[in-house]
Amino acid sequence: MSTRRERLRERTNGCTVTPHQYVLIAYAALIALTLIVLTGAAVRLTGSGLGCPTWPKCYGSLYPPLNSHAVIEFSNRVISFPVVLAAGFAWLGALRRRPYRRDLMWLGALLPLGVIAQAVLGGFTVKGALDYGWVMGHFALSMLILVAAVLLVWRARLAAGEAPQPAVEQEPAQAQPDRGQRTLVLWVRGLVALGAVTVFAGTAATAAGPHAGGSPGQKINRLSFDGRGTMDFVIHRHAEIALLFSLAAVGLWWFARRRHAPAGVQRPLTILCWLLALQGAVGLDQYETHLPTELVWVHVLLACCCWIAVLWAALAAGPVTRRSAVAAPERALDSGLVASAR
Repeated sequence: MSTRRERLRERTNGCTVTPHQYVLIAYAALIALTLIVLTGAAVRLTGSGLGCPTWPKCYGSLYPPLNSHAVIEFSNRVISFPVVLAAGFAWLGALRRRPYRRDLMWLGALLPLGVIAQAVLGGFTVKGALDYGWVMGHFALSMLILVAAVLLVWRARLAAGEAPQPAVEQEPAQAQPDRGQRTLVLWVRGLVALGAVTVFAGTAATAAGPHAGGSPGQKINRLSFDGRGTMDFVIHRHAEIALLFSLAAVGLWWFARRRHAPAGVQRPLTILCWLLALQGAVGLDQYETHLPTELVWVHVLLACCCWIAVLWAALAAGPVTRRSAVAAPERALDSGLVASAR
């Protein structure tokens, strides 16, 4: 028995993953988790959300009946399988990565757990007849999983214990970070929070909009405050929050350029500004054309890209320096002036 265990240990120890290979695995998981959001949106926009009214089987069978809505909805479930594999490989790859890193293992474990939770929540969404609350929660969970996936890619790209570049370039003789770095980091993190609010407002606009996810004639509970004018009210509030988010992103991009932030910080902010400009144009067009399904799908795609870009910018900006660290050089200078005066 001991000989068998030793042979198994030798075989498994040979199945290792290099740091570069694991970065590719993490990127693959991020792409897969983004694509599953888009396929889920396609299910809703084609009115196929209740194409398979039972879960996990479709009409009690392992395969769907030959109608378009059932095939589309069941295909999205099938596509979830390679996504589970990609998320699972992100965790297993972290276990077999050499040198081993505990932070990557824990982050990698979040991905398959998130996908499993997403599948369970999807089942409740179907059983709840696509009630807007379940649909909003389903999308919100997808955005949280993307947070873990982006963080995993970011951490995998860094060596163990390596910190990102300072958010603001410093003079060589400057021992402590200046206030500009702390301000930039705090504002980027605030931009992430504002982006999360914008995404949530977007899910509310979808919950009040015409794309309920069901076929014509199916009764779907929609977001409604008083039964009248809810869609226009929510869409306008979403547009206002999105405009504020866009202006804040442009202002932060300008501040980063003025403070000569590294390219790793400026690049995602630049991409974010372009994406938000395109998102605004798409949003205005889809409102004027009464929310055609193709434009709504593009809107969801751009929302995912914007979310990833703002998360990447926050990670590139680095951690927040403590006030005591920022104020230390000033206190030392004050002490020197007082001593010289004496």
